[in-house]
Amino acid sequence: MAAIDQQPILVVDDDDTIAMTLESFLVEEGYKVMVAHNGKEALERAEASSPAVILLDMKMPVMDGWAFASAYRQQDGPHAPIIVMTAAHDSRQRASEIAADGFIPKPFDLDELLALMRRYLPE
Repeated sequence: MAAIDQQPILVVDDDDTIAMTLESFLVEEGYKVMVAHNGKEALERAEASSPAVILLDMKMPVMDGWAFASAYRQQDGPHAPIIVMTAAHDSRQRASEIAADGFIPKPFDLDELLALMRRYLPE
C-alpha cells in the first residue's frame, strides 16, 4: 500500500471511462489520484498539488498532451515524470515528441501500467 502523505498521481484523459477506471484502480491500490480531462485542467491541478507522476493522454480537447507538456515544463519545477498513454500506433514516437519518461499503448493492462508507473515514483 502507498503512504497516506504521498503526492497524488495525475490522470489526464478526456475519456471518462478511462479516467474513472484508472482513478478507481489507483485508489484501490492505495494512491491519491487527481483527474483532469484536458491539459488546461491538468496544469491547474499540477500547480495546486504537485503530482508524483502524470499519466497523460495526447489527443484531448481544449489543450492536448503536446501543449500540456510544453506548458508544464515551463512552470517552476520540480516536474513529475510523464507517462504517455496513447492509442496511436507510434506510441514511442508520441512519447519522444514531448520527451516523456515512459509510455504505454492503449489498450493497456492495468497491472502493466502500475508496474511502469512505480518505476517513476519516489521511494
